[in-house]
Amino acid sequence: MTPDPTTRNHASPSSTDPSPGHANLDLEHFLPYRLSVLSNRISETISGYYRQRFGLAVTEWRTMAVLGRYPELSAGEVAERTAMDKVAVSRAVARLLQRGFLQRDTHGDDRRRSVLALSEVGYAVYDQVAPMTLACEQQLLSALDADERAQLEALLDKLGNGVGLMVGHD
Repeated sequence: MTPDPTTRNHASPSSTDPSPGHANLDLEHFLPYRLSVLSNRISETISGYYRQRFGLAVTEWRTMAVLGRYPELSAGEVAERTAMDKVAVSRAVARLLQRGFLQRDTHGDDRRRSVLALSEVGYAVYDQVAPMTLACEQQLLSALDADERAQLEALLDKLGNGVGLMVGHD
């Protein structure tokens, strides 16, 4: 019989256990929760630098990072690549346009489609923030040896590929 993941209990009963008859979601061992918390902690640590120095929010930097790598994307395409909410991307784009970090243009053949790119000012900021974020990544990964890094990369790829295979439950 396959164990029910909602009733998994890795610790002895405590005052934090749910009431009898209710599902037990052990967040401390639930992978999506753990990944989210870790991601948020890393993002908050790194964002302290560019927030203080350039006044950028996490969503603004992620937008700039994507456009630095893939210029001439629409806001919707930025949202897809970052897995951020379209409204959050739209707000980030508006702030970045207002500050002169982005420029908006129409797509060559399709005048209805607007695309975004970093401006000269945006690239000046990007060229300072990107190396700092890479240095933070290297510092974080320094806790792992080369084999562990390769294994982490492979596992992240495997999990990423498996997301599309998940079946929703009603």
